[in-house]
Amino acid sequence: MYTLSLDHYPPYCCYYLLLEVLPPSSLDPLNYNEFSRRTNKPTTRRRKTTIAADEDEPKSKGNAAFASGNFTDAVLHLTEAINLSPNNHVLYSNRSAAYASLNKFSEALIDAEKTVELKPDWSKDYSRVGAAYLGLNNYNDAILAYRKGLKIDPNNEVLKFGFSDAQSGQGRGRGPSSSFGDAFYGPEMWAKLTSDPRTRTYLQQPDFVRMMQDIQKNPNNLNLYMKDQRVMQAFGVLLGMKWDTRTPKEGVKMPGGSPERKRRAESEPVKEEKRAGYKAHRVPQPEPVEVSEEEKELKERKVLALKEKEAGNAAYKKKDFENAVQLYTKAIELDDADISFLTNRAAVFLEMGKYEDCMKDCDKAVERGRELRSDYKMIARALTRKGTALVKMAKISKDYEPAIETFQKALTEHRNPETLKKLNEVEKAKKELEQQEYCDPQVADEEREKGNQFFKEQKYPEAASRYTESLRRNPKDPRTYSNRAACYTKLGALPEGLKDAEKCIEFDATFAKGYTRKGAVQFFMKEFEKAMETYQAGLTYDPQNQELLDGVRRCVEQMKKTSRGDLTPEELKERQAKGMQDPEIQNILTDPVMGQVLADFQENPKAAQKHMKNPLVMNKIKKLISAGILQVK
Repeated sequence: MYTLSLDHYPPYCCYYLLLEVLPPSSLDPLNYNEFSRRTNKPTTRRRKTTIAADEDEPKSKGNAAFASGNFTDAVLHLTEAINLSPNNHVLYSNRSAAYASLNKFSEALIDAEKTVELKPDWSKDYSRVGAAYLGLNNYNDAILAYRKGLKIDPNNEVLKFGFSDAQSGQGRGRGPSSSFGDAFYGPEMWAKLTSDPRTRTYLQQPDFVRMMQDIQKNPNNLNLYMKDQRVMQAFGVLLGMKWDTRTPKEGVKMPGGSPERKRRAESEPVKEEKRAGYKAHRVPQPEPVEVSEEEKELKERKVLALKEKEAGNAAYKKKDFENAVQLYTKAIELDDADISFLTNRAAVFLEMGKYEDCMKDCDKAVERGRELRSDYKMIARALTRKGTALVKMAKISKDYEPAIETFQKALTEHRNPETLKKLNEVEKAKKELEQQEYCDPQVADEEREKGNQFFKEQKYPEAASRYTESLRRNPKDPRTYSNRAACYTKLGALPEGLKDAEKCIEFDATFAKGYTRKGAVQFFMKEFEKAMETYQAGLTYDPQNQELLDGVRRCVEQMKKTSRGDLTPEELKERQAKGMQDPEIQNILTDPVMGQVLADFQENPKAAQKHMKNPLVMNKIKKLISAGILQVK
């Protein structure tokens, strides 16, 4: 772990030095604006330019592309922004920096001069012009540009650094340079010294830094500092030599000759840098794209808005709804580009029972979200919340229709299981409420009487239709279910008739007609055993009911006929096939105990006598006889 003091370097140099030395991940909280803020005078004048929404998006994309090193895309996006706002000097300044990063210094110069034309009192303009001239090796014009900028802002370190660099380049162009001058020039010198553990600690020593800065300005001054071992060590690092500055007094053994001779033997030949590389080192990198005052203010407002939102969330959890509304309102005023503030306030209004206010916030969130192209999930959340408010306000079945429509819209934005569940619940509630609203016992009686008349006229389909309408008006009338069951029986729709008969018994277990209807359907389905049970159940409520007694008699006759085998082969086969479909019959036949009982009836009469004394066994035997599976001869 080491500490690098930046107090002796201009911010421009320090920023690119750190980019060379530190890993990118460690630079997340570090940006050029922080260096400029530490060294430049704070800007007291606040620009009041309003950035249009159409211009803001390509500008942001251009800034992001520049920050990621994609300068070509940065130029494209900034050009698009300039087309939308041709008088915005910040956009020209940013594109000039992007062109300079692509080594397109002519284009960079054009944009820089346009920036000066639009904003001549802005010092940043002249740093762009100077950087472009440096890239074109036009040192005289670069010096003039930096001088103009320094007249506007004399303490601007970026301009000072550029001015010094232009003067150094001008000096190199006029006179002979040191053979080692390139090694001491540019930010790469500081990067090499920082990355090498032998010279890293020297950078914390002000006198060493001053000497290196002097040598960097005039490499010929190297001779003045040759006696300083730190300078010699740095000289070796910059030239890529294995340089050992320790003296014999330090206890270093030098076998085979003097230290000077040993160093000469171990030193490697210095490779001359190419002209292209030299040029790249001489040209300062363009400054990072600056953030406008509007963007800075916007970021600050976003941070404050998020804090208000968090406070609102805390108040909501405590059920302090009035305070939560105020906090969310502040967040909305600070940043109207985050629709979650609106949906959160809508949730509070929903809890407070202020459904109209809730829906207004939801509508605003949807409208604003579509303008900003917000996440579909956020828009779906707003629609779901509005649908919930509509459900709370519903009084009649028609009131549910807007809620259903809103939930369906939310599902088209994002298919959320919770929203789908709400939709199903609302549709069910609407149907139930419609049934309640449609219910009218008086009209139901009229429709039932119409059905009875059609039944007497043997117009069974018309009768069934009238009974159905009667049940819609009064769905709990057992008489109507009984009548429609009889109608279905006449039409041969036995399963439907059985359902209506069971429904009749469900609503009134003491109503004998329900048992006679059910028993009749079961008898026609040749389920005589079940029909017998149904008739007997009805007799417990009405023992003298003649229809029930007649039903029992008919079932007994059919069961005796089956047990005697008085059925035609076709009837017997049909009865057996139907019996085998009965799960109860299947269980009896697969029961190993009953299998042994049936075997004893055929082979062991004494054992059969014992089985006949068991009521459970005899009950199962009767079922098999009734189903035609077992015959008694």
